[in-house]
Amino acid sequence: MLSRSTRLRALLLASALLAPALPAQQTTPDTTGVKRSSDPLFTSRDAWIAGGFVVTTVLLFPLDKHFAQTLQDPHNQSNRFFHHQATNFRLIAQPGAVLIGGSMYAVGRLAHVQRMADLGLHGTEAILVGTVVTGVIKGAAGRARPYLGTDKPHDFKLGRGFQKGGDYSSFPSGHTLAGFAAASAVTAETHRWWPNSTWYIAPVMYGGASLIGLSRMYNNKHWASDVAMGALIGTFSGRKVVQYHHSHPRNRIDRWLLGASIVPTDNGWGLAFSATPPTVIR
Repeated sequence: MLSRSTRLRALLLASALLAPALPAQQTTPDTTGVKRSSDPLFTSRDAWIAGGFVVTTVLLFPLDKHFAQTLQDPHNQSNRFFHHQATNFRLIAQPGAVLIGGSMYAVGRLAHVQRMADLGLHGTEAILVGTVVTGVIKGAAGRARPYLGTDKPHDFKLGRGFQKGGDYSSFPSGHTLAGFAAASAVTAETHRWWPNSTWYIAPVMYGGASLIGLSRMYNNKHWASDVAMGALIGTFSGRKVVQYHHSHPRNRIDRWLLGASIVPTDNGWGLAFSATPPTVIR
């Protein structure tokens, strides 16, 4: 049985390492009104952030059983507030994150609010990219869900997730991925528009994403290490999708989805594409 001080140190360490470093990108203005990154897509700083998440995941493996059994204690499970909030955070992540992002994109395009469309598109794209990566790892790792037995946190089998589906696709957490991808994309985008906003937007976004991960553990769907790895993939998905699009402003996705407009033609209505990236409404 772990001592109280040992459990406290483990939780504090996990919380510190799960809080991603805030964006600190060098930017130069361009003619579109968007600040384009002058950094390479992947840097040594990214390696340090990834290393922090990986270390957190490894450190949590020995504690997975303890956390799972503690959260499934009848006293904790009987708390109606925890039960309802866990459900709410689960729905915010899936399908909420994609619905919110898609709605922001649609409203932004219809209302010609470029920043809203930009944020909705890139946030949704980050979730989709991360979901593909997570799905491959889930199938390959074949980890058993904690509801199959909280005393078997190391039940992995190569490829079992593809063969047997959801019961054996615990690692990493898809809901946590969605939460952190959205948080990372929102933080990165707003940092470009209002650099000083990072100090209050980032804690709110990443704090909410962390609660999504905790809700998955409370619902006995994921181990703590599943949540840590989902947070890693989500954080990188959001950061890199935003960085790529703003360092490659003429990429096809932005030209098609942000630069296209429905216009009247001789034969009815059609799509028109701008020759340059769409401008940002200040």
